[in-house]
Amino acid sequence: MSVVKRMTPDRQRALNLLKERLDGRLRSHLNSCVRCGLCGESCHYYLTKADPRYLPGYKVDQIAGVFRRYYTLIGRLFPRWVGARDFDEETIEEMVDVIYGACTMCGRCSLHCSIGVDIVYLIRTARSMLAEIDLVPPGLQSTVDAAVETGNNMAIPREELVDTLQWIEEDLQLDLEDENASIPLDRKGARVLYTLNPREPKFFPLSISAAGKIFHVAGEDWNISTHVYDVTNYAYYSGCETTAAELTRRLYDEAVKLEAEVLLLSECGHGFRSIRWEGPQWINRPYPFEVRSVIEQIADYIRSGRIRLDPALNQQPVTLHDPCNLVREGGVFESQRFVLNNSVQNFIEMTPNREDSYCCGGGGGQLSMSRYRERRIEAGKLKADQIRETGAKIVATPCHNCIDQIMELNLVYKLGIQVKTVAELAADALVRTEKS
Repeated sequence: MSVVKRMTPDRQRALNLLKERLDGRLRSHLNSCVRCGLCGESCHYYLTKADPRYLPGYKVDQIAGVFRRYYTLIGRLFPRWVGARDFDEETIEEMVDVIYGACTMCGRCSLHCSIGVDIVYLIRTARSMLAEIDLVPPGLQSTVDAAVETGNNMAIPREELVDTLQWIEEDLQLDLEDENASIPLDRKGARVLYTLNPREPKFFPLSISAAGKIFHVAGEDWNISTHVYDVTNYAYYSGCETTAAELTRRLYDEAVKLEAEVLLLSECGHGFRSIRWEGPQWINRPYPFEVRSVIEQIADYIRSGRIRLDPALNQQPVTLHDPCNLVREGGVFESQRFVLNNSVQNFIEMTPNREDSYCCGGGGGQLSMSRYRERRIEAGKLKADQIRETGAKIVATPCHNCIDQIMELNLVYKLGIQVKTVAELAADALVRTEKS
């Protein structure tokens, strides 16, 4: 009996998934790693703790070894010669530990790979195999389940969301001294459908207030759906593309139903990557609307004169953390810098930055997987050191996963900083005119 046929049904499902995806692209990347180890110089896990298991190449070899064992002739005949691995309990346990527990899928290793291996693509494939046999770590899976079952990853009841948005609207009217200021809900035909990270109504209402303030002053025709609004898609991190497609389809259908011209995404790194770049492939159809990040929209407001900002209203030194999925994996490099340069008096870049920036450690679903907290905080020391070196008092970052991680790094490493979204700093710098 062949090794494949000896597998238990669950493990066989994972191998079948790998086989189904074995096109030329996947085979090429699985066969390309030359084990040079240079990827270690790019990985925040490896740089903070020189454990060989944290090398991106080692993580790649978890899935590449399984591929060689079951889907190459030499791997079947002479497995030890080519480093082939049986897909047994030991291999699976190691895969879960390093594929989920020691990787944020930040993509810096792929950027610096000397031969161009798409390491994130291979990590995602390995996670899909593990998701296929129900081995997603419980914290991450429960976040995905909440989004599927309740419509948002924090299981916020619709009534609670509506109440929160209504009191934010009342606060907005007081702040702007304008009873016409509003947070429109479930309105068909608005130009912009604005999404939220559920952490905003739950813990960071100032993020919603900042966006509302900017939209009002800019005279934007906008709207929030109270039925489908979650910008996040943690199935991207879990590896279950069927679920990722379902969550994307819900947003697509809502935008079409409400006749939105623009699906505007709140400040969320992986949400941007998932909806803007992965979504059309997951649901196998193009979008009939534009997808943008809110910071791109704010930058356009500034350029067109729809809002005016006074940097003197934000005098403390500010630095910027680049979210991996928005910047390196999403292509949004300069909008946040343009907004900050118009919003704050003293903007200081971290080094390195833009596509070469180090991950903060909060991506890849790490914040939802409490079993790996110690590693996450340890790996985040690289970012903490970067922040400290700037001397900044405020860290701006257009991503709530990054905000949560940096807030925790602030406490652990005693950085003495505030953490804000880019929109919050822009809102703080708004100059009111007679018309607004």
